[in-house]
Amino acid sequence: MSRIRLYMDEDSTARSLVLALQNRGIDVTTSLNLNRLGHINEEQLTWATEQGFVLYSSNIRDFYRLHTDFLTKEQSHAGMILVQQQRYSVGEIMRGILRLIAVKSAEEMQNQVEFLSTWIDE
Repeated sequence: MSRIRLYMDEDSTARSLVLALQNRGIDVTTSLNLNRLGHINEEQLTWATEQGFVLYSSNIRDFYRLHTDFLTKEQSHAGMILVQQQRYSVGEIMRGILRLIAVKSAEEMQNQVEFLSTWIDE
């Protein structure tokens, strides 16, 4: 089973969160680091999937709709972690991500959406 690798879209990139996760050995990159700002959501999800990244975003409405569209069209994606970012501190978000990654593999995330609130509000 492979460990989850994260791709954070431009709606969700907090440098402090990225550094905190990287310091804990998590493979995480951002749309900013890869010069992928301004790409539409579908392109972001497709690219993340092609590269084997689970997409992390606070754009819950649009990405959940995109998840549904992908499944309806029988398209696959590497998974999504969605969070209402304003509701939680960076520390809470980091701990939630670490809990999720400790339990789920990249393979288990295929075509799945995880709401980070589930992993934070335990």
